[in-house]
Amino acid sequence: MANSDAYRLFREFIQDTAFPCVGAKSALARDALTMHLAEDIERAKDDVDIHRALRDFSDSLDLDSPIVKSFVVLFDGPCDLAEEDFEKALWNRLQCLHNLDVVSGTAWHRNVDADPNSPHFSLSIGGEPYFVIGLNPNASRPARRFSRPAMVFNSHLQFEKLRADGRFEKMKDIIRQRDAQLAGSVNPMLSDHGEASEARQYSGRMVNDNWKCPFAPQEIA
Repeated sequence: MANSDAYRLFREFIQDTAFPCVGAKSALARDALTMHLAEDIERAKDDVDIHRALRDFSDSLDLDSPIVKSFVVLFDGPCDLAEEDFEKALWNRLQCLHNLDVVSGTAWHRNVDADPNSPHFSLSIGGEPYFVIGLNPNASRPARRFSRPAMVFNSHLQFEKLRADGRFEKMKDIIRQRDAQLAGSVNPMLSDHGEASEARQYSGRMVNDNWKCPFAPQEIA
């Protein structure tokens, strides 16, 4: 699929009146979404390019700006992955991106934990901590059901700035209300940072208390 078609489909997905994330809608309206096209989410072919683009995005973030930015990776496919298979592919890509950080000597951000079981975990890439949202054509939650696999990287530090100035709680409540209206129920996987590991939310699949995150942080040699 051509870049222009992929970007158009994602913009239409966000612009849909039923889509619950008002933060994404605001970012799109302010031209604050950086989109990167890749091929197969199950293959490592584009990992180096994704890593380079995400590091460039990390370097461009301005925490003093009121505009919240996101980095989006849009994959060509596969578009028939079950939720468990999508989850595996998503964590494989995140593991590979982290491994590239390790090879380059980039340390985990000091403000968040590298242990995916910790309630203070956030994924650190390029020295920037991120909350990752996976989108999948076969997601059980409609808000996560995009026409192709995708990963959205939201800066943890930007969220903390929103929390500090009081905007985060208001935005969170609006998003959760809209998501419940869209899906017919509250998302049982939602929790705030510091309450439970956010890794449980990345793929969008509902998991139980015995779920183990398939991610292993590596030490810089």
